Amino acid sequence: MASFHDSETPLLADRSENDGVYHRFSRSQKQFIVGIVSWAGLIPFFLFGSFIPSIPQIADDLRTTPSSISLSISFSTFASGFGTLFWGTYSGYYGRRPIYLASIPCLILGSFGSGLSTTVPELLLWRSVQAFGAGSGMSVGSAVVGDIYKLEERGTALGIFLAVQLIGPAVGPLIGGSATHYASWRVMQHLLGLGSIVTFVLAFGFLPETSHPRSRGIDKAPEGRRLVFINPLRSLWLLRSPLLMIQCIIASFVWLTDFVLWVPLPYTIGVRYGITNEALIGACFLPSGLGNIIGAPIAGRLSDRIVKTLRAKRDGKWVPEDRIRGTEVGSLFLVPVSVVLAGFASRYVDGVFGLTLCLVALLMNGLGVVLVLAPLGAYVIDILHEDSAEATAATQGMRTFLCAIMTTGLMPCFDRFGVVWTNLISALLAWIAYGMLVCMIQYGEGLRALVDVGFSTTQPE
Repeated sequence: MASFHDSETPLLADRSENDGVYHRFSRSQKQFIVGIVSWAGLIPFFLFGSFIPSIPQIADDLRTTPSSISLSISFSTFASGFGTLFWGTYSGYYGRRPIYLASIPCLILGSFGSGLSTTVPELLLWRSVQAFGAGSGMSVGSAVVGDIYKLEERGTALGIFLAVQLIGPAVGPLIGGSATHYASWRVMQHLLGLGSIVTFVLAFGFLPETSHPRSRGIDKAPEGRRLVFINPLRSLWLLRSPLLMIQCIIASFVWLTDFVLWVPLPYTIGVRYGITNEALIGACFLPSGLGNIIGAPIAGRLSDRIVKTLRAKRDGKWVPEDRIRGTEVGSLFLVPVSVVLAGFASRYVDGVFGLTLCLVALLMNGLGVVLVLAPLGAYVIDILHEDSAEATAATQGMRTFLCAIMTTGLMPCFDRFGVVWTNLISALLAWIAYGMLVCMIQYGEGLRALVDVGFSTTQPE
């Protein structure tokens, strides 16, 4: 784990990148590896997206209220956050491949367990196991991409990685809603279990170890010391850096807008416009997923281009915050305006036109969220590349915890204050996130200097 450095040590170490570690795999091998880890990350996104259209049927089946079933989203979000920390931390010691082989069985077991649940406590338990196993998908997957792509290619590769995962929110609700309407909500959980088995087979048969040679903790451990206990929360110590904590808050406020639009959708758009068919409710999520899919590769390529362009203008000097300069449009306009538009449209605009405005808002939000989150994720890997898995786990884990806490109050907030005021509060938080983002861009160097957690860069020769 990184530690404080002497004041005479440069905050961003100026060391050249050993290109050899990035040429261990051919271009086609890299693409195949990204395909595997993207698929591994896609399944967890289905967990959330496919579940929401099923909430009314699950509530009826388990003889409870929709609010109680919605609580499972918060439980699984907490479990996913803890899984992100746990698997990310251990991947730094054992490597990426062993962690996939250990985490995916939890995902398989949790999926089949969820499908067989007959009570709310059983569902909460198995959904938590499911989400815990899924926690490796983002943190370890992002680290794999950082392992095999160098600085000025990393944003594009991470954008593709994220775009594939975000197919889940695009089609997951439609598939989950269709399974619920034409069969049962349990069918979707069993399908997720089968999909996770495919993931395990791919990882076991085709995923190589991507950690840089001699970089794993086990490579440096005394002979025979194969099993170790590592505090899964230790990576959170990185968040003593104000810069990283600000990044987490920005990401959580932006990501919260997804939950604000998605969680109550069957009761806002569904009830408001008379849509009772779960498959059609699932189809209403498509614009959000489409925005994600369109935005992810754009965000990656744009951030890489900005890094290259501004570095060239500075005669080779690299400023890490260049990576996130392209996020401002999404943070200032697309994300907050979309939730405001959805709130007012679903409350005050009737008929087809009102439904159309809501769907446009979902498209705007999907595009805006990924334009912010994708570069922020690449930025963390850039500035803490030697601890990329731990840094990703810490920031994404904290983001997940913060969102889990906030989402527990979503349905009560909608019931008490209504959709307009709830959405306005979410938009206000998104605008606060924009202000914090501007501060990061302007004062990033000073924020890094406040607490040095081992910030470094691997600059290409």
